Formats: sequence, C-alpha cells, structure tokens
Amino acid sequence: MRGKRTTLVHLIYFSRLSLSSEPQLRTSQIGDITRQAQKKNEFSVITSFLMIDQNFAAQVIEGERTLVHETFNRITEDQRHRDVLICEWREIPKREFVSSFKVVVRGGASEAQFAKANLMPAFQRGTPKASAILALASALQTDAMSKQGIDHLFI
Repeated sequence: MRGKRTTLVHLIYFSRLSLSSEPQLRTSQIGDITRQAQKKNEFSVITSFLMIDQNFAAQVIEGERTLVHETFNRITEDQRHRDVLICEWREIPKREFVSSFKVVVRGGASEAQFAKANLMPAFQRGTPKASAILALASALQTDAMSKQGIDHLFI
C-alpha cells in the first residue's frame, strides 16, 4: 500500500496590520502573534517568514497544501490583519525557510535589506510582487543565519 502523497506549496501574501502605534504595546502584540503562530506552525509542520514594514505585513508560508490553506484561513480571520491579498500560491519542490515562524520588523539591523527591497510603494498601492517579497525574506534569512555562523541550508 502506498502512503498518501502530499503536495508541498508556498503561499505569499501581504496585508495591512491593525497594531498599536505605541511602541511597547506594538512590540507586545508582535510577540503575541509570534507565540501563537509558532505553536500552530510547529504542530502543522509549517515553515514561514513574516516581515513587518510599518503597518504592512508580508509572509511566505510553506507546507502541505491543506495545512497551508488552514493556516491562511486563520490569518484572514485574524482581526490584526485586513485587506489580506494572496500574491502567489504554488507548488514548490522543497522548503526555502527553516523556522516554523520567523518575524522581522523593519528597523535597526534589517533596515538596509528593507530599503534595498523598496517594497513600501508597492504595499501602499496594493501591488507587491511575490518575487520581491520572497527575495526579501530569503535575504533576511540568509543574513540572520550568517550572523549565527551558518553558511548554507540542508533542506
């Protein structure tokens, strides 16, 4: 008997965030998102990378098709996200991200990568390209890993 075949997909979306403008409360809200998403993603064997730039979020979610769909449905129902739009949903041969949930907020060490990607005008128009979001997420992951002394992935 053959095992059930699963399809590995990634979904890239962006949304407008409804988070506090007060720095401490905003940090706490992002921490809440991180804790909740990490637990659920680990249980569902989802890998993801969330980027926050002012009041916009962009995320790459990877995993088995049904589980990615369930994860995305939770995001669209989350009151902290609005105007959620899918930029890309496709099958992939392998995962590109290593964490069940990683979040990077624009600023400090990530500022140069965000500035180079220059996604803000596209976010404001509602037209970011999936390839630009994926490139930024990959660059941020590579940068974080190199700071940890990791020079390549074994995925």
